[in-house]
Amino acid sequence: MSSEPIDPSIFRQLENIVSDLSSAEFNTFERHFKKLSRILHSETLEPFSTTLTQGIDLNAWIAGGQARQGGVGSARLQWPSEPREELGLVILLIDRFATNPDDAVQFSHLFYYTGRKVSTDIQNMVAQMIAPFARDYIDHVKAVTGMAEPTLLPIDSGPAARKVFIVHGHDEGSRESVARFLGQLKFEPIILHEQADQGRTIIEKIEAHSDVGFAVILLTPDDVGSVQGGELQARARQNVLLELGYFVGRLGRSRVCALKRGDIEVPSDFGGVIYQAFDSGGAWKQALSRELQAAGFDVDWNIAMKS
Repeated sequence: MSSEPIDPSIFRQLENIVSDLSSAEFNTFERHFKKLSRILHSETLEPFSTTLTQGIDLNAWIAGGQARQGGVGSARLQWPSEPREELGLVILLIDRFATNPDDAVQFSHLFYYTGRKVSTDIQNMVAQMIAPFARDYIDHVKAVTGMAEPTLLPIDSGPAARKVFIVHGHDEGSRESVARFLGQLKFEPIILHEQADQGRTIIEKIEAHSDVGFAVILLTPDDVGSVQGGELQARARQNVLLELGYFVGRLGRSRVCALKRGDIEVPSDFGGVIYQAFDSGGAWKQALSRELQAAGFDVDWNIAMKS
C-alpha cells in the first residue's frame, strides 16, 4: 500500500454517500450504491479494499444464510468473527449491488425484511449493515495507516452512555417529539430547563449535565439573520449553534446529530456534522436511529420503524 498520507476528506465523502443512501427510495438507491462502490475502489482506497476482499467467497456466505431460512424474513446471516472478513464481505456486496440493483432488493428482502415497502427493506439494510461498515472501514484504514483520530469519544461507558442531550430553540413541539422517541428507544433524554438550576449559570448547567453519550441538536427556524446588507434568512437561535459547537468538541462529530427543520441557514464550518431533515412524515426517526447505531448504540429497530 502507498505510504502517502491520506486526505481525510475522502472519509467525509464516504460518510456523505452512506448518509444519502440511508434515505434513498427505490428509484434512487442504485445511483448511491454505484457511488459507494466507486469511492471504495478509488485510487486512494483501492489498496485497502482489495486486501480486505482477498479470499472471500461471497456466494458461499449468502448461500449459508439462505440455508438457515424458515419463513419470509427469517433468513439469518452468519457473520465471520474476524472483522476484516466482515469488511470484505460488505465491500463485495456493495460492488454486486452497484452492478445489479435487483440483487440489493432480493438481499434486503431476504435478510432485512420489514414487512413494508421494498425501499424500507433497503433502508433497514443500510442502517444495520452499510452504516456500521462505513464506520468500521474508516477506522480500519486509519489504523493501518497510523492516522490519528480527529475527534475523541467519551471514555465513560457507564449509565451515562444512554443519556442523550437535546439542544433546542423555541420549538417545543419538536423538542417533545424527539424526547418521546428517544424514551421509546430506551434512551434517557436530557433537556436543560428540566434540570435544577442550583444557582448555576446556563453554561454551568450544560457542563454539569454533559455526561452524555450522544447529543441531538434541533435546528429550527426561530430567528432570522444575514450578512450585512444581505437578504434575511431563517436560522436557528444563536445559543443552539453555540451548544452544537460545544458538543462537537466534547463528544466528537460521530456522536452529534443535527435535525434541521425547514429551509434554514446552517453553519458552514462544522464539516463532518450530519444534518438530517426534521420532516413531518417521521423519517427523521429512522435517520436519528441510524446515527445512534452508527455511534455504537444498540437500537431496537422494531420500535424505530413503527414509531
